[in-house]
Amino acid sequence: SDKTGIALLALTHCPLAQYCIYCLLIFGTKLKNKKTTQWVYTSGKNFSNIPTNLSQNVTILSLKNNKITLKDINKEILRSFINLTELYLNENMITVLYNNSFCNLTKLVILDISNNHISTVHKAAFAGLNQLSVLNLSYNMITQLDSDIFTSLKSLTVLNLQYNSLKYFHIKSSFKLIKIVLAGNPWTCSCNLLDLQIWLTASNVTMENENNTTCTFPNSKENFSIKTAAIQPADFLAGIPHEDDSSFFPVCFKELPLPGKSWTFLAGVLGFVLSTTLLIFTAAKCPTWYRYLISYSHRHLEENDSEMFEEEFSADMSSFPTVSDTNNEDPISFEKIHTFVPGEDGFIEDKYIDSYVTEES
Repeated sequence: SDKTGIALLALTHCPLAQYCIYCLLIFGTKLKNKKTTQWVYTSGKNFSNIPTNLSQNVTILSLKNNKITLKDINKEILRSFINLTELYLNENMITVLYNNSFCNLTKLVILDISNNHISTVHKAAFAGLNQLSVLNLSYNMITQLDSDIFTSLKSLTVLNLQYNSLKYFHIKSSFKLIKIVLAGNPWTCSCNLLDLQIWLTASNVTMENENNTTCTFPNSKENFSIKTAAIQPADFLAGIPHEDDSSFFPVCFKELPLPGKSWTFLAGVLGFVLSTTLLIFTAAKCPTWYRYLISYSHRHLEENDSEMFEEEFSADMSSFPTVSDTNNEDPISFEKIHTFVPGEDGFIEDKYIDSYVTEES
């Protein structure tokens, strides 16, 4: 009967063994509405693609133990199952979770993609799964993960990441879960793990199998729980890190956020304002600087100074070469235009200064 089939599926294909009670509660609700509940179980059929001859009204779909890769053609097929509440793709050949892989499954509550070969999860892989509550990514090959990947999952309560290749997990304090499973990963208790450790301690999340969720490096913290292990700079001297491993740093520090386009715009505006101000200041000061440049200070010449000036002037004039009169032109003669006569007060009279003073007055 439908009731027996649904109950058997609940007991034998629950995505998380430790959450079978949760699954039974969901299935119990569906047993009351068995007329609207449809499930399809196609396990071990060696399907490389999701079958297209399935009813689009199916609510529970199990494609366990096939060869599905979840590439573009499979993504298109999945979009037709708009009534799906549970999807089991465990034990397939999925290697990458691309953006918008499940975008049309707005009613999906349980997603199991464990026991695949997933190494990369794109940032928008779970976009559109607004009702998703249980996500199982265990037994894959994921090496790097950020909590931003799960920001679109507003209803997520259970996350299983056990037995991947995670050394650290960047997570924001605003990320909310009820249960998380992190055991079986090669955790490195370095500064990159601090935000996860703080989140585990500060939030009310339950970490399943905490005793097996331990540090792998450094050696001094091996087998310590990642939730309680003390992370200190001295711990980095306990072993030799790989040269290409960015998770090892001798000193804990917080990376500064990269400047965005707003900072570039602000710098441009500031540079424009400063350059314009400089141009205006230069234009305003040019007349004054010009007067300073063409004017100079005069001083009264003493008697001895006038004699020295005449001697130097005569010496300079005698140094000019003599030009022969070959063209019967009048010889060039230099006349003494102005002579300096000592005044009664002992200073030399300078008519240039007197004329300059007259003009100024």
